[in-house]
Amino acid sequence: MGDTRNWFEQGGQAYARFRPEYPPELGAYLASVAADDRLAVDVGCGNGQLTQLLAPHFERVIGLDPSADQIAHAVPNARIHYECAPAERLPVPDASASLVTAAQAAHWFDLPAFYREVRRIAVPGAVVALVSYGVLNLEPALDRRFQAFYRDEIGPYWPPERKLVDTGYATIAFPFEEFAPPSLAIRLEWDLSGFIGYVLTWSATRSAREAGKDALLLAFFDDLAALWGGPDVRRPVSWPINMRIGRV
Repeated sequence: MGDTRNWFEQGGQAYARFRPEYPPELGAYLASVAADDRLAVDVGCGNGQLTQLLAPHFERVIGLDPSADQIAHAVPNARIHYECAPAERLPVPDASASLVTAAQAAHWFDLPAFYREVRRIAVPGAVVALVSYGVLNLEPALDRRFQAFYRDEIGPYWPPERKLVDTGYATIAFPFEEFAPPSLAIRLEWDLSGFIGYVLTWSATRSAREAGKDALLLAFFDDLAALWGGPDVRRPVSWPINMRIGRV
């Protein structure tokens, strides 16, 4: 099973079946605290993963992303208007947005400029939420091996922005009237090749491979296989959903 071609090929094919996505509860919660249900604006929306979850709860949703390619692949919805735009110049009218969200994106923004735009487009009492998901958790025996790999082995290959995401943006300035969100998580069940496929999509994994560290990855995959209990066994995987959330 430790054959390089096998791990890398199997994982690459499997990941698409098991992509982690935010649960519908997240959209429902954000809508429940928004100023009203007229307009939500999702900034740095990518292909619309969070944007779609907001659509059932608002009359209109605007999804914005600087990447034309991401917008081209966004899932269409009658209530969602997607547009190519940066976080620092939002094509949204003054005092119109009840909710402004940014999922797994705020670490790329010029935050002071983004916050100025949030204040400009927000209605009185609007909510702003910077959403991310933290480091994944496995069952205890698997988790010990995974956390050591994540922290000590692959850790040096992550870009510095990764720390901001892993800590739920805990250290960034957030100049709004902050409140505590409920405990939410992404929960999936994966087989071994799905899990390995996910690890193979990381930018840190690509950097490690470019640095000639395939052996480091293969050793981890082999250790995990020994603990997993067979290629067809599905095991629970979860990510805590982190949020800085407040009223404008």
